Amino acid sequence: MALDLVNTTFIRGGLRGSLVDALATPSDLDLWLAEHAEALPDGPAGWTSTPAAAVHLDGFRRLREALRELCRASVAEEPRDERAVAVVNRSARLAVNWPELGGPAEPGPVVRWAEPDPHMVLLGAVAVSGVELLAGPVRHDLRACAAPGCILYFVRSHRRREWCTPGCGNRVRVARHHRQRRS
Repeated sequence: MALDLVNTTFIRGGLRGSLVDALATPSDLDLWLAEHAEALPDGPAGWTSTPAAAVHLDGFRRLREALRELCRASVAEEPRDERAVAVVNRSARLAVNWPELGGPAEPGPVVRWAEPDPHMVLLGAVAVSGVELLAGPVRHDLRACAAPGCILYFVRSHRRREWCTPGCGNRVRVARHHRQRRS
C-alpha cells in the first residue's frame, strides 16, 4: 500500500507529459481509500461514512512525500533522510491498537485504537506498510522505473524487470526501434 500511495503522483503522457496528483482533493483521498479498502485494517467505525477533510489529505500527502524520498534514497543506496523517517514513524504510531475483552454486548475480543480518528488510523496503516517495505526483505527489490519520464516505483518480481508496467517497457522498446530505424 505504501507504494500505491507513493505512485499517486505520476507523469501522464510519457517524457513530455505532465505531472498528475491523484490526491488533489479530500474526495480523491476517499476514492483512493475505497479502492484500497481490502488492504486496510478494520479500523474504528466511521471512515467509510465520514468524508475525508483537508487535514486528512494533508497527512496523506506528507506521508506520500516522505515515502517517496525514502524510496528514492533506498534505490540510490543513500542514507535515509531523517525528516522523512520522522514523518513515517510519527504516522505509523497512529495505527496502534490492542485487543480487549468485550462487555456483554460484545462477546468476542474488541480491538481498541489509540487514535480515535478513523482516517488517521488508515494513515497509520499505510505508514506501517511503508516501514515493512523499507525495512523488510523486499527493500532490496525496490526499483524506480527505468522508462524516461516515469517517476513510479515498484517491487521487482523478476530479475530482469526494469519498468513499472508493460506500458512503460513498450514505450522504451518502441522508441529504441524508431531510433534504430532512423540511423
